[in-house]
Amino acid sequence: MADIILQLVDRTALRRLLSIPLEGLLDGMSSQSLRNLRPNADPRFHRPFDVDLEGDILEWFDSNEDIDRSASLSNQNLNESPTSELALNLAHWCSLGEWRCWEARLFLYVEPLLDRDISAFEFLSYVMWTELSDVLASLDRVSYSESVVLDWMGRRQELGETMEPSEDPRILPTMEAHRSSSDSLFLFLERHRGEDLSMLIGREFLEPTAWTLDSTSLIDVMEVEA
Repeated sequence: MADIILQLVDRTALRRLLSIPLEGLLDGMSSQSLRNLRPNADPRFHRPFDVDLEGDILEWFDSNEDIDRSASLSNQNLNESPTSELALNLAHWCSLGEWRCWEARLFLYVEPLLDRDISAFEFLSYVMWTELSDVLASLDRVSYSESVVLDWMGRRQELGETMEPSEDPRILPTMEAHRSSSDSLFLFLERHRGEDLSMLIGREFLEPTAWTLDSTSLIDVMEVEA
């Protein structure tokens, strides 16, 4: 089951990386000297590790040798796929924190608040996430988290499923997982609302060309920031 992935991205830091000639990126990732350009991580969230991203970026250079290393990414004669792949890794590099959730569980966190049926396609929509964020702005974190748990319990009961932990040992861990995940989503969207941060939206196994930053493809973002 694939995860929907949201990341808070420092747009200024991304702009800086996109302006660096590829030779500088290669040297900086090889020597780990670009780590000081990563935004400070929000300790409440996970984000991709420095060493993992450095490895992914170095692998990209190994796979794309026919490039002009004296020029930035936007000035390369590459097609959209490899360009988006490197741009996505640079966006990951500029993230402060990440929130992810199984796609099937997301309906519990979104539909009751928006009071309408949601399609899985909308989970990749920046408009939907801002709509949800606007609703959450009038709620407190505990109330939202508890409403998610109560809705989940109600759905189980409608299906005739037990709510007795003695009959199903997965009930309490699942309840805590919903509480924790909805709690962290509230905090994630709260920080996004309160600061000048962009939202990177994607899904596990999604092609880099399909990821978006504030509803814009990475190719278009790169052209704007170049």
